[in-house]
Amino acid sequence: MKASEYIAGFLKNKGINTVFELQGGMITRLIDAIHHEKGIKIVSMHHEQAAAMAADAFGRITNKPGIALATSGPGATNLLTGIGNCYFDSVPAIFITGQVNINEQKGKLPTRQIGFQETDIVKMAKPITKGAFAIKKVKDIPSIFEEGFQLATTGRPGPVLIDIPMNLQNEEIDIIDLTTSDTLSKTNSKIHQDFFRDFLIALKNSKRPLILAGRGIRASGSVDLFREFINKYKIPVVTSLLGFDALPYQHPGRVGFIGTYGNRWANYGLGSCDLLLVLGSRLDLRQTGSDIQSFKNGKLIYHVDIDQSELNNRIKDCITLKANLSDFFVEIEKLGSLYISPVAWTKEIEDKKQARLDTRELEDITGINPNIFVHLLSKASNKARVFTADVGNNQMWSSQSLELSEKQLFLTSGGMGAMGYALPAAIGASITMGIVPAVAISGDGGFQINIQELQTIRRNNLPIKIVILNNHCLGMIRQFQDSYFDSCYQSTVWGYDTPDFTKVASAYDIESFSIKLPEEIESGLEKLWKNPSKPFLLEVSIDVHTNVFPKMMFGSPITIMEPYTKIKH
Repeated sequence: MKASEYIAGFLKNKGINTVFELQGGMITRLIDAIHHEKGIKIVSMHHEQAAAMAADAFGRITNKPGIALATSGPGATNLLTGIGNCYFDSVPAIFITGQVNINEQKGKLPTRQIGFQETDIVKMAKPITKGAFAIKKVKDIPSIFEEGFQLATTGRPGPVLIDIPMNLQNEEIDIIDLTTSDTLSKTNSKIHQDFFRDFLIALKNSKRPLILAGRGIRASGSVDLFREFINKYKIPVVTSLLGFDALPYQHPGRVGFIGTYGNRWANYGLGSCDLLLVLGSRLDLRQTGSDIQSFKNGKLIYHVDIDQSELNNRIKDCITLKANLSDFFVEIEKLGSLYISPVAWTKEIEDKKQARLDTRELEDITGINPNIFVHLLSKASNKARVFTADVGNNQMWSSQSLELSEKQLFLTSGGMGAMGYALPAAIGASITMGIVPAVAISGDGGFQINIQELQTIRRNNLPIKIVILNNHCLGMIRQFQDSYFDSCYQSTVWGYDTPDFTKVASAYDIESFSIKLPEEIESGLEKLWKNPSKPFLLEVSIDVHTNVFPKMMFGSPITIMEPYTKIKH
């Protein structure tokens, strides 16, 4: 068979049923082979960055590698932001790029380029991949694809890039039996029992225990095991941005979202606990604040992660366990210990919540309160299987106030913080889950970055509900300018504007509605879900000076958030 046919068969036999791409000269043979292979859906996007972000969503949902293809040169370089997303957020993915023919490559010559669109994408991608491979011989294709697949899915998941010259795609390759290569490799951890014994003793003596749940729970396929663990041990749970959907909103153990713009009461819990169990989260600056000593004071920290480099990294003196979380939950279940968190502690956190709810942080604003709107959107969107959020104010309002049900997912760009993520991720998620309704929440700035993917939604008739929280500016940076640049709004308000998004939707033959007043919210949400199987765009006008609060005060403990209140911290 030809190499391109082998690659198509390899993907199919690994359980990959969808690939995302933007067609180009150096991948025409690969796309043709995948088309003729049957059983793999080819989703054509309108920008390679969007293809990469759609593949990212596939990887987050299935824990199999998301696949995106791009041609050489600009096609390949356009993937890089999506590759970075996968790398920093631990998402398995394989990015396949076409390359110019071997005889058109410059090799070691000092010239910049020989072949048209010749670009060394492997060197560019290497720092943000678990492996980047430039194939030079057709016989290396089977071993490189197998190695790439294993790299992407084992240990801490992440992206791999494989660059294939066009002439090699057309060469004959020895037929290899693919029927045995259809399973993901599992990372088995060496569990140290001392960790569990010490933790359970500390837990028994704790008056204020807390769990910080990160993306490692979902990346390890351990959501059900985690929920069983919480139901048994009754320890309150705060979540990182990427661990947001580890517990549903109504779960009695869920406290809230922590971080720079986290729920005030959740940050209080994180700062005030005496025992913290960190499960698959990085303890980065946005989670702990810059005052590391204050964060550590008065608490024992137990940290479990698959990546050794994340243990005792910024936060030192943690008691650590390098392990796959699925193995961790299996081992701790064997101990059969029971525990119920002290009532006084859970009541203390709840009292903090009731003293300043998220919907009261912006009481004095003009017009629509975005936190109230997000709560109402959640209640109206019970048919949605997944929410995606862009980056900026919309991401924080969503994380503060979304009410996810037990089976709903939340996808967003964490470490990379890439605007333009929500729309292509919603496309990838909807298709991956079987053409299900999805809600893509964007700001006006982020939405315009990948606005062209409205055509992908229209062409595939995807039931994606697009919600644009339009504050008519780049709001998070505008808020920063208020704090540090004397309200000089260059390039956030001045020199920036937005189109009429309802007219844009009309150009793509997508129904839409614009909400400008609080009393229009109910009718707007009714229109959004009038036909659950059809796409719809809902524009929600937010006043330009609406901030995201609460916000961690730089240099202060995480329990001190602006606007400062008289509530005792």
